[in-house]
Amino acid sequence: MELTTVWFILIAVLWTGYFVLEGFDFGVGILLPVLGRDDLERRVMINTIGPVWDGNEVWVLVAGGATFAAFPEWYATLFSGFYLPLFLILVSLIFRNVAFEYRSKGDSETWKQWWDRAIFFGSLVPALLWGVAFGNIVRGVEIDADKEFVGSFFDLLNPYALLGGLVTLSLFVTHGAIFLSLKTVGEIRSRARSIATRTGLAAAVFAVVFLGWTAVQRDGAEHFGWFVGMAVVAAVALLGALEANRRGREGWAFVGTATTLAFAVASLFTSLFPNVMPSSLDDAWSLTTTNAASTHTTLVIMTWVAAIFTPIVLAYQTWTFVIFRRRIGVQHIPTPKGVASESPQAPARPAADAAT
Repeated sequence: MELTTVWFILIAVLWTGYFVLEGFDFGVGILLPVLGRDDLERRVMINTIGPVWDGNEVWVLVAGGATFAAFPEWYATLFSGFYLPLFLILVSLIFRNVAFEYRSKGDSETWKQWWDRAIFFGSLVPALLWGVAFGNIVRGVEIDADKEFVGSFFDLLNPYALLGGLVTLSLFVTHGAIFLSLKTVGEIRSRARSIATRTGLAAAVFAVVFLGWTAVQRDGAEHFGWFVGMAVVAAVALLGALEANRRGREGWAFVGTATTLAFAVASLFTSLFPNVMPSSLDDAWSLTTTNAASTHTTLVIMTWVAAIFTPIVLAYQTWTFVIFRRRIGVQHIPTPKGVASESPQAPARPAADAAT
């Protein structure tokens, strides 16, 4: 297998990991004003992702860095053509991350409400725009003979890409709701299970239409059969997750939504290969794993670095999830003395019930 293909697969894996892990973070943030009836419940919700949200964001940093190093032409065209949506995503993530830290720095209700809004919109905007961006990559964008994007921002707001945004948004909300039901006890758990059913049904409809539309667009493309197979697995996993959620098996439900996201992202990358960014103007002008790649020496060095450090990162993140696997509830949030302390940290005394 050529190194260009290896790195295309690795970048697909990185984006898959990001969508699976950061997806439930976004879902929790979007649900903060919906499920959190008071400040104590919102503190519980934030604490469920407290130990992991910043580690989950590392995946997108590594994915961007790997794209820059392995496929510089892809990186340059992507970030120049998608400059505004990617800028909006970056600003949203900055406000969201600052909100996690600064929410606890004041004890007034107004102060907390403003930072809660930052968490909400800082989760909503990326959840929507990542789907729009990937929808455009799969659909193809206006790339000329010089491998440069010649379209406009409004060209990116086409029906297919907007539907992709609704797919990621609804899947992330469902993924986050199931994560909350897995990590909490009491009323938050019950309400999270209920909303997961409703958003999951909406996600199923959006996903089926989007994948069907993609199948029509990519019909006859290389690896089309693999795309269809992965799309079917994603759909079945989502239905299985909804059934497991209905039966109160949150652990299996979370595995189901994670599988759905993983196979959905994998199916889109499969439908692209060997292109990395198709041109809607002329197929000959598309960016591929060959004409967008770095030199062989660069890819060799990157492969050795990835082989050494990737297992370490995976082991650390797995350890984090194992350590903070227990459920929490309002009874595990300490009563604040003076200034409230609800920054996203794991509670000092976790619940006795393991998240299963």
